[in-house]
Amino acid sequence: MTTASATKGGPRTRSIPVIGKLESPLTTYYLLLWITTTLVVFGLIMVFSASSVTSLLEDDTAYTVFVRQLLFAVSGAVVAAVASRVSVRWWKRLAVPALLGAVTLQALVFTPLGYEVGGNRNWLAVGSLSIQPSELGKVALVLTGAMIFANKGRLVAQVSHVILPYLLPVAAVVVALVLAGKDLGTALVMMSIIIAVVVLAGAPGRFFAFVSVLGSAGVLALVLTSANRMARITNWLSPECRIDPNGVCGQSVHGLYALADGGWWGVGLGASKEKWAWLSEAHNDFIFAIIGEELGLPGTLMVLILFGVLAWACYRLVSRTRDRFVRVASAGIMAWLLGQALINIGAVIGLIPVIGVPLPLVSAGGSSLVTTLLALGMLLSFARHEPGCKALLDARPSLLRRSLAFRRARTFAHRNR
Repeated sequence: MTTASATKGGPRTRSIPVIGKLESPLTTYYLLLWITTTLVVFGLIMVFSASSVTSLLEDDTAYTVFVRQLLFAVSGAVVAAVASRVSVRWWKRLAVPALLGAVTLQALVFTPLGYEVGGNRNWLAVGSLSIQPSELGKVALVLTGAMIFANKGRLVAQVSHVILPYLLPVAAVVVALVLAGKDLGTALVMMSIIIAVVVLAGAPGRFFAFVSVLGSAGVLALVLTSANRMARITNWLSPECRIDPNGVCGQSVHGLYALADGGWWGVGLGASKEKWAWLSEAHNDFIFAIIGEELGLPGTLMVLILFGVLAWACYRLVSRTRDRFVRVASAGIMAWLLGQALINIGAVIGLIPVIGVPLPLVSAGGSSLVTTLLALGMLLSFARHEPGCKALLDARPSLLRRSLAFRRARTFAHRNR
């Protein structure tokens, strides 16, 4: 892209380097790498700040939750690094094993290995390690949907080829197992993945409208048939409940108190008052409230901007790739991360009832962090295979080669003094 400037010698054009860099095949790759690193590091800082008091009140050290989260972050970084090197062909091959593994682990939740947290039976205890198998189910829905629709081609325009075999039985089985454990929040995130996969695959518009109406009716039925969910909706709609800090809406009220206390500029990192046993799940589902209290409006806006840039990076990947599998899988991951972030932030600021899903990459939680980093590693793998990106990355000398070259040059200069 160029601009013209009138000079004595006539019109002259000059390039705009910033625009040129944005059009580089490396842009998506480095954007994803930068956003992931920034959100993980920021999340570790905020988890330490939000959890230190809770750990002390439970007779642990102030670093207990932070150290555990740091270990998960390191493990997730290794997983992401490995995933970024996996080829697109191998991601297609891993779709069915991921689905079988996710369904098997989710079914084990209903055995003695499973246990409840907050009324939801969605956890497995493996020795001293606890995992949430529904997180792997999100990966399975992305990979399986991308693999199925990449092979169908123009047949996706036929409704029957959308329903079979993706919606029935794949998506239906995975979501049904999660709902059987009463985890509506995770099921909603999965539904956003399914919708994104179906839309990007090229399903007819009328079918998308039908599925949306059917899904909304299903969610409504699940709410109406559950006393706990109905109570959450009723309390959320009740003006009296939403101003009582000691009632059943206390978590939401204290979350809003935290945001209000933070004001424009925040009370300072580590200076939150609400995390002193007033706000439950301060380091997990309500960490966005602590961000607002300690870092104010700039802190919350920074989180929103980072997720906005993540959305743009995913959009670039979807729009620039020529591989149908990559396009559908990238859209599924984009819907997963952004949908979950919107649900979490919406619950904290009171726009929707409290559902109980973490803020991706920021909230404490090992299963969520590692699986999210796996998904972002997958996106990095796709970005590496953008036209021209892999060649440019391979042409750049590695850090090890640059270090060795520097040492050889320094040794040579020292000998020739």
